[in-house]
Amino acid sequence: MQNIEAYQNLFTDYLKNTIVNKEPNNLYEPVDYILNLGGKRLRPVLTLMATEVFGAEAKTALDAALSIEVFHNFTLVHDDIMDDAPIRRGKETVHEKWDLNTGILSGDAMLIMAYQFFESYEPKVFKALIALFSKTALEVCEGQQYDIDFETRNDVTIPEYLKMIEYKTAVLVGAAMQMGAIIADTDHKNQQAIYDFGRYLGIAFQLQDDYLDAFGNPETFGKQVGGDIIENKKTYLYLKTLELGDQNQQSALVNAMNSNDISDNEKVTKVKSLFVDSGASDATQQAVKNYTDKAFEVLDSLSITDDKKQVLRLFGEQLMNRRV
Repeated sequence: MQNIEAYQNLFTDYLKNTIVNKEPNNLYEPVDYILNLGGKRLRPVLTLMATEVFGAEAKTALDAALSIEVFHNFTLVHDDIMDDAPIRRGKETVHEKWDLNTGILSGDAMLIMAYQFFESYEPKVFKALIALFSKTALEVCEGQQYDIDFETRNDVTIPEYLKMIEYKTAVLVGAAMQMGAIIADTDHKNQQAIYDFGRYLGIAFQLQDDYLDAFGNPETFGKQVGGDIIENKKTYLYLKTLELGDQNQQSALVNAMNSNDISDNEKVTKVKSLFVDSGASDATQQAVKNYTDKAFEVLDSLSITDDKKQVLRLFGEQLMNRRV
């Protein structure tokens, strides 16, 4: 097996050689722009890694990895429109750099392109990949709708929130890994186990993302720090503050989130202090560890060698400790 950087380089080279700008320029230039903003390439790396974990060559999974990455970036383009987000990976979002209609249409094109990349696989594999992809894509949309609904609800529970991030984020991570297992033609037990490994890692990843949205370094995080607070999102940090905080802290949080009398900067500062003082900040970091540990428990059921399990464990540890 290769190290993570090698997978990233293999995928990035393939991306640059496969996604080429073409006419009409105003449709495809935004596609090229968002795909080349960088990012961690987490999902395609996992597809390539899972393929090699189960004994096939990583290069056989490049088209599936590309489909996952194009789909993921499609969701980012449309999410940024819905959130009216100005920054993505430290750069202007697509709808800010171009316009709203361009963002919508280029995103639509990316969704269609994502399906096209599966066409290189033989029928049996193609059918399995498409079935998993379509199921996952719909779940991602469901997760996004839950996220939108939660913005106007004051009774969101932690189990509801965890379901939302599972659908919006974690199922795509699980699917990315299962696609590698499908391409490697491993058995269904291994396919389900690697999916669950990815799903648990995906939940941990999103909880860490919530934490970094509030407490990350804007120069390394790549997004507007405090964006979730400004948008009144009921994140894990918010819900844990309501659960763990005393009555004064709970009231202060609700008032700050609903106030129109303070600036965005004041709001972010006040809410972050409540996250810390209530213990919600520490509880969120503990939840990241708990879900990462759940992912590691799944490794025991995989029919692979110990050295391959260690590679997957190392990857999970790096995700849990990331700051970007």
